[in-house]
Amino acid sequence: MDLPCDWQFNQHNVLHRTQYLLETGLWSDCNFIVGLEPNQQILKGHKLFLAMASPVFQAMFFGNMSEKCDMIPIRDVDPEAFKTLLKFIYTDQFNVHCFELIYELCYCAKKYMLPSLVDKCINSLYSVSTKEVCRTYEFAKFFEESALMCNCLNIICTRTNEVLEEPSWKDVQLDTVLTVLDQEELHISSELELFNALESWAKAECIRKYLDPNNGKCLKSVIGNALSKIRFLSLDAKSLAHGPGISLLLTQDEIFSLLMNNLGSGHKIPEGFTIIKQNRGTRCKTSVMDHHKASPSIFSHQYGQLVSYPPPSTESDKRKILVTPSSSIPSQGLKKAKYFYTEEPSCIAIEGGIREGSKYYCLRPVCRIDECFNNNILDCSVTFKVDKNISILGVQVPSQVMKEDVKHLVIPSYTELLYAHLLDWDGTRLTYTHFSTKVDTDTLVEIIFNRSICIQKNKVYRIEVVFNKSGWYPTGYCSQTMTCDSVLFSFGIESNSVDIQDGLIRSIIFNK
Repeated sequence: MDLPCDWQFNQHNVLHRTQYLLETGLWSDCNFIVGLEPNQQILKGHKLFLAMASPVFQAMFFGNMSEKCDMIPIRDVDPEAFKTLLKFIYTDQFNVHCFELIYELCYCAKKYMLPSLVDKCINSLYSVSTKEVCRTYEFAKFFEESALMCNCLNIICTRTNEVLEEPSWKDVQLDTVLTVLDQEELHISSELELFNALESWAKAECIRKYLDPNNGKCLKSVIGNALSKIRFLSLDAKSLAHGPGISLLLTQDEIFSLLMNNLGSGHKIPEGFTIIKQNRGTRCKTSVMDHHKASPSIFSHQYGQLVSYPPPSTESDKRKILVTPSSSIPSQGLKKAKYFYTEEPSCIAIEGGIREGSKYYCLRPVCRIDECFNNNILDCSVTFKVDKNISILGVQVPSQVMKEDVKHLVIPSYTELLYAHLLDWDGTRLTYTHFSTKVDTDTLVEIIFNRSICIQKNKVYRIEVVFNKSGWYPTGYCSQTMTCDSVLFSFGIESNSVDIQDGLIRSIIFNK
């Protein structure tokens, strides 16, 4: 089509002009064949704009293996999602409310390495409804977005009865069903709701797999070990008889054994069934985002162990817990003392660490200080678990030490360069960060991960830190247990011991 030669006059800023180029295809120099027939579309683009936004497009158009073909096929992306991605690249606009499109767009944004667009997609899913929460949980799990997973799971736990009544419940994956059944705290009136939801899901799954939904063996074949997670013994005899007692999911022998045990006859529980009799608790209706939004004043009154401290009587009484050389912190005092002084007015001393605003620092007491020299790469890691669900924010590590014999030659600051990440119990990376900034020697350096991660109690996690700066670092043996504001941390879980280099991970930063 013919375009006016003075079109620029009507486009009043850069975004309007780039949007005009995108919409009209003026001066476009690449074409994408997006999607599959019969919904395939051809979309035009400008190599320079695309390469400016994405390293993938940069390699595609200007790298050593640059694309030579005029028509570039992209078969694994939905055309509407790719259109939305192009609009974001050209205009910075993001106005998507359809969950299906957000899922597709997030995949597309990850494929072409657009982290800002990924973040917008993820953030838009935090206000998910009960209808979409299970699907969003599975989406977050697939893309390893642990914070979103935690938020979705919290919604499921606090609004369980609503989630189970949604027609979308029948379409979730088996892993999601098992995850729900594993939760200790659910908003249900009785275990019967969970059993009925499991049965309805099993029937739907049989239909999807072309199995007979009215056959007990078929139903059992699709639910894995789900029955072992149902707390049948928490039901009274009437509920047990009129619910599971008439279900095809249980055999007559299993029903009889459960009823006899319920009536107190001491009959043996069927193999593979749980003996737990307690009802599941009900979670408080808060989400991950609520914790981030909580004001410091809420936290300062919420926990009984948080106390104000008297001002130090002399300058020598002060302990700069956050920035003091690690060797000057007495390990025996740190482990036993309940109060610590800091020079930060916003800090409150607590047993086993300190609190600053909404952040808690689980300081690990060092039993013996040693030093090691990093020639090139110095890595350290520590496994740990906690007895309460918390959010991990980051870690504190010691900076390099300044040797006595060269203090007069060395400037007491340098540029630290390191990499840190958090892994879950099966080795999946949950979050990470690259850290590079100027720091003082003989201090503790605070490293915050790219994203806070909710971790589950009694699960084993690993923190790894890799130092890339040559120099001397203070190491040491740290205590294997530490309590910080009623949260018990246990370290060295896998090997039942802590290596001396693990002492480089001096503190874990978290909130609740």
